[in-house]
Amino acid sequence: MRRTRLRHVGVAAMLLIGSWAAAGTLPASASDTAGSAPSRPTTRPADSAPASAGLLKAMQRDFGLSRSEAEARLAAERRAADLAPQARKAAGSAYGGAWFDAASGKLTVAVTADAEVSTVRALRSSGAAVRTVEHSERRLDAAKSRIDRMDAPPGVSSWSVDPIANTVVVNVVRGEGADNDVRRFVDQAREAGPVTVRSVPAAARTFAAGTVGGDPYYTGNVRCSIGFSVHGGFVTAGHCGGAGAGVRGWDGSYIGNFQGSSFPENDYAWVNVGSGWWTVPVVLGWGTVPDQLVRGSAEAPIGASICRSGSTTRWHCGAVLAKNETVNYSQGAVRQMTKTSVCAEPGDSGGSFISGDQAQGVTSGGWGNCSGGGETWFQPVNEILGRYGLTLHTT
Repeated sequence: MRRTRLRHVGVAAMLLIGSWAAAGTLPASASDTAGSAPSRPTTRPADSAPASAGLLKAMQRDFGLSRSEAEARLAAERRAADLAPQARKAAGSAYGGAWFDAASGKLTVAVTADAEVSTVRALRSSGAAVRTVEHSERRLDAAKSRIDRMDAPPGVSSWSVDPIANTVVVNVVRGEGADNDVRRFVDQAREAGPVTVRSVPAAARTFAAGTVGGDPYYTGNVRCSIGFSVHGGFVTAGHCGGAGAGVRGWDGSYIGNFQGSSFPENDYAWVNVGSGWWTVPVVLGWGTVPDQLVRGSAEAPIGASICRSGSTTRWHCGAVLAKNETVNYSQGAVRQMTKTSVCAEPGDSGGSFISGDQAQGVTSGGWGNCSGGGETWFQPVNEILGRYGLTLHTT
């Protein structure tokens, strides 16, 4: 990608690192439906630099925090994210899940009643809060897996394990609860294990849009944004294009091709970069906030703050609501998604979710908008890296 205007150097960086954009929903690649490989998060530097001014500004706006409160929350979330894998290992078979509690600033770890006293003591000594629950994560995950094998009608939006409620939550589209197919699905789901049914707004959708202006990439008449730079290219949403499809930049110049793509079942893809384009470890601020550097991909726990940058709606923040959620799109179910309270609109597909300076995933779909609110799902970045054997480009 060759540019003659100096001001576009920054645009090139942002385009190749994780802004957002719209995407048209295309058929999945027939040759790429294999299960994902185990994720391998990029480690966090011991001396992680402070969050950018733009990220703090967005958190202040969306969470109603002062700058010092936003900084303190990010520091607490980093501690919780580092503690979470240790807590899971310590709890063993008694582990019931974990989440970040913003009110206390601590990681809360759920354990079943048969947890050893020494285990509970060790968890509390590490700085975590401990809650006793009825069901282990293993039992809840097994129930969800059984539900995953069922055929969901359109009136069922999604389902996932909720560690805070200690149940599998099945989300039914508002007004569809009396539908015979929905009732049958819910009855069968309850036979699979502990299930709670919740009513949600209109059915999930991918955030699609036609070709519009901005700094996106294009494939055919579809516009999408880059999620995160990896060595050799970038990752994005699978519904943006099938394997082999050519990709053009904001200026119409050739970037590369989709090297792998999967949708539905998954919603991820990666594109190789060449022809003068390059990759940088940055998430675009779109001139509204400073660009955010990417320093790793340590997974944020449920309850942690998370922000995204989009070509349509720019910077918005919210919280992680659920993990490993199965979303029932009209094109088919997509599994292992993370749900957030961050809003999004058409034009935001494929771009970056980031928590502090840690890459989290690429946007897939959701409901609502950034005027009235909504929820959005993303495909975790570590799953994409593991599936294609990619390495995240970090500072």
